Amino acid sequence: MSLYQYRLRSLDGRDISLEDYRGQVLLLVNTASACGFTPQYQALEQLHRDFGAAGLSIIGFPCNQFGAQEPGSNAQIGDFCQKNYGVSFLLSDKIDVNGPQADPLWQHLKQQQAGLLGSRRIKWNFTKFLVDRQGNVVARYGPLTRPQDLAARIKTLL
Repeated sequence: MSLYQYRLRSLDGRDISLEDYRGQVLLLVNTASACGFTPQYQALEQLHRDFGAAGLSIIGFPCNQFGAQEPGSNAQIGDFCQKNYGVSFLLSDKIDVNGPQADPLWQHLKQQQAGLLGSRRIKWNFTKFLVDRQGNVVARYGPLTRPQDLAARIKTLL
């Protein structure tokens, strides 16, 4: 199945097709508002501002599966991200990334790019998947990889 066949629901309830992102470089990130990695929102927003006009789209996927670090409602998540980090990139509805209720898009991402030692499971918040303009998942980065460290790789894909 192509990445572009998947859909998501935005934080504000809109139904969005990834087909709308065909031809763009995507950075897809599972996020949380009460995590030690939460300040990565600031760097993600900077990437969005630096490369958005050139064809980068960032989508954050709030997830409460890791230490219950995303307990809020969609409205609370949106308010937090805007107030604290000025987030203007797209945020999805809260999803699961692992287990029987895992979002189908995230199942696809994990199949395309395994993590350390071949693991498919997402280990923690702020795991990042980089997708090229043709919809190929070209890299997976763990939470310790800072978004700003992806800038050079993103430039090569743009």
